[in-house]
Amino acid sequence: MDMAWLDVFRTVAHLGSFTAAGERLGFTQSAISRQIATLEGELGTPLFDRLARGVRLTEHGRALLPHAEAILERLDTTRRDLAALTDLTAGRLRVGAFDSANAALVPGALAAFRAAHPDVAVSLTEGLSAHLLDLLGGGAIDLALIASYTEPADDTEQFDYRLLLEDPVLVALPRGHRLARRRRLRLAELADEPWIAGRRNAETTLLAACFRSGFHPRIEYAVAAWSAKLGLVAAGLGPTLIPSLAARAARPDLALIPLHPDDTPVRHVYTATLRGRRLPPAVAAFEALLRQAAGTPG
Repeated sequence: MDMAWLDVFRTVAHLGSFTAAGERLGFTQSAISRQIATLEGELGTPLFDRLARGVRLTEHGRALLPHAEAILERLDTTRRDLAALTDLTAGRLRVGAFDSANAALVPGALAAFRAAHPDVAVSLTEGLSAHLLDLLGGGAIDLALIASYTEPADDTEQFDYRLLLEDPVLVALPRGHRLARRRRLRLAELADEPWIAGRRNAETTLLAACFRSGFHPRIEYAVAAWSAKLGLVAAGLGPTLIPSLAARAARPDLALIPLHPDDTPVRHVYTATLRGRRLPPAVAAFEALLRQAAGTPG
């Protein structure tokens, strides 16, 4: 059944005239008559008594009218809801990101998104890249920010990855350190330092770069959170390596020094979405703001 027929039927029922309904809807009287006749044929019963002056609902017509109005109202509501998703006056945005992206990059993009689209419900989940991809694959989030020192491997071809930025690693030192005023450092210059890392096994941390510089780092403290690592550095208990993203929110009593290019690990930050699915308007708008915050061309 064509929903337009129900709209014509409702209008005729309210105005009591094919001619008046045609003027309201922009049709000729004969076009209105044909559409009503077609609807009556579809339903198998007359809906109007044709009078000398206008029309009047039959008993079947009176029974149909509230149903037609309910159907058309539901259709209008559906159209409004779909338009709201497109216009970002409703809907949701579920983002997942790793910890250092949440230091400054993601908050800046989220703040801009909320300012532009205050009626969209936003949630943020933090986790390691592998966990975020599991959430994305399971439909728990809409977009994941992941970090990798190599190109992401996706044997399942489940995700689309788009490079967001390159994130070089810096050395964090206390302001009073003997090397804190240097413009650039070689890792080997810190070979005798007691290091701070996320785990005792240096091979699984950023300190794996030390092996390529010819020394085995002595890890004095192993803590997971960046706030703890940087607190230990500020207290003079050792240096740590910190991605540039995390450095955006570093405390002011630290010196953050670039490494020589030959010593610098560079991780790549990607946005990930489910492959083969059209990006929801909220996700597309947020990704554009992420690229703006990262200084990445769209």
